[in-house]
Amino acid sequence: MKRFWREVTVGDDRVIRLDDRPVRTPGRAPLALPTAALAHAVAEEWRAVGDTIDPRAMPLTGLANAAIDRIAPDAAAFARGLSAYADSDLLYYRADQPDELVARQAATWDPVLEWARKRYDVHFEPVAGVMHHAQPAATVQQLSDAVAVRDAFALAPMSPLVTITGTLVGTLALAEGAIDADALWNAAHVDEDWQAESWGEDSLATQARDHRRREFNAAVRFLSLL
Repeated sequence: MKRFWREVTVGDDRVIRLDDRPVRTPGRAPLALPTAALAHAVAEEWRAVGDTIDPRAMPLTGLANAAIDRIAPDAAAFARGLSAYADSDLLYYRADQPDELVARQAATWDPVLEWARKRYDVHFEPVAGVMHHAQPAATVQQLSDAVAVRDAFALAPMSPLVTITGTLVGTLALAEGAIDADALWNAAHVDEDWQAESWGEDSLATQARDHRRREFNAAVRFLSLL
């Protein structure tokens, strides 16, 4: 779609407007944001559009569209899907060798799990290897409840954060201010970083990682603006 507007504004209802006409989501709902900070950030994406719209350059708009069209109609069902990570979190599955990697995982991941233990009064059962090991039912339920209480706009950025990092526990820690974005990113890439240090970097893997980081950063920013 080519750019057809000259002015971008934010209405009193926090709806993005193009030449005083409301922007609509793909589902034809008004693009209304829950906070002024997020509304103005989304408006900046529309102001930055050149001759044609490139959705890849408008990640905040994309997340807002997802919140309104895809998540809000049944936020409970979406939350249940995201909560599935409570039983298969990256932080549960540990290497048993070499010692350096074992120690690095423990130093990076254990503090996050310890925070969750205290915050949600839960117990985790980390295991060596990658074969699935069921976590206590009470733990899964508590983490699921922590996701279920969040609205569509909070769930929208949490979804890519969980899928990119592989850790629901870490994403909850970020959402509640227990860790920062760099700490979550580093936790998610302990194994990958160790492999790169040991065997060297792969250019295609680096490009894919850079793409994931851009998506990650956008989700973090969206969450921070709520």
